[in-house]
Amino acid sequence: MKTNTLKLIALFAVVFFGITSCSNDDEFKDSIQLDYSITGIAKRTSNLSSLVAALNRAGLAETLSGSGTFTVFAPTNEAFSTFLTANGFASVNDVPVPVLKNILLNHVLGAEIASAAIPTATYVSTLSPINTNTDSPTISMFVQKSGGTVTLNGGIANSGAVVTTADVEANNGVIHIVNRVIAIPTLVNHVIANPSFDTLQAVVTSTSGAFGDQSAVLNALVGIPASSPATLFAPNNAAFTAATTGTGFAVGATAAQVTTVLQYHVTGAGNVRSNQLTNNQSVPMITSPAQNVTVILGTGTVDIRDTANNLSRVFQADVQCSNGVIHGVDRVLQPQL
Repeated sequence: MKTNTLKLIALFAVVFFGITSCSNDDEFKDSIQLDYSITGIAKRTSNLSSLVAALNRAGLAETLSGSGTFTVFAPTNEAFSTFLTANGFASVNDVPVPVLKNILLNHVLGAEIASAAIPTATYVSTLSPINTNTDSPTISMFVQKSGGTVTLNGGIANSGAVVTTADVEANNGVIHIVNRVIAIPTLVNHVIANPSFDTLQAVVTSTSGAFGDQSAVLNALVGIPASSPATLFAPNNAAFTAATTGTGFAVGATAAQVTTVLQYHVTGAGNVRSNQLTNNQSVPMITSPAQNVTVILGTGTVDIRDTANNLSRVFQADVQCSNGVIHGVDRVLQPQL
């Protein structure tokens, strides 16, 4: 009797542990088979199903499930619905593939950036190229962090977005879920996005008062097409304070003179990035008649000399927009008025 009992216990143990072992093996196999890439995680996240459909249509699902290190700002289904309605599309399948691909790449960075690593304000380069040329520059994104809030390209009011869920880890990068599809920014969008250019924005959007009506300048900037890009030397707030107060050259300027000053910061010579500038290069600006600035290159520095022989230093180069590039400068350029 004792022998039979021992046999039964042994048989039970074999069966029990065999089942447990199989169960654990199955769970282990399942855990291995799950796709923990950015695409795989998006597929298992219910409010990112529109993003997955868009990635599949644009041919980017495989890219974001493969090797590499990425940061993806992932719009929710509601964000896609807002984007589609605003642009007259019934679904992501109605968006032309080249357009959809560029928009999606405008949400992707080629390096992993956790929210804790984001500074108060910085520019990053997305993977969205400005054209189809080989080695084409890619669109810039302005990222701000205040407390735990991360804002992209100035937020919703400026066709940007806000991160709603940060740091969804993947084995090939990180996902930050956002509340809007981020539009590819223009020159005007990037001026509005960065608080360092608040005074420039105020001057360009002025319709009366000390700066007069600058609607024509604003309309000209808004109307610059991607096919004929421009380069903007954008003075920061301190630069405008120096130019418009005390003994600044623009104190008491008429509306027409302010227009000339603004035009003297824009060249229609194309998308001129910092690595395309040469020492003593003369660059025509869009004043009428045209007035030039001169580029002065130093060791790791770029200065712009104006008609009054003042030097304005570039402190932020190559902010890439859809219709041109911005170089932030620390002095308002002085034309002949």
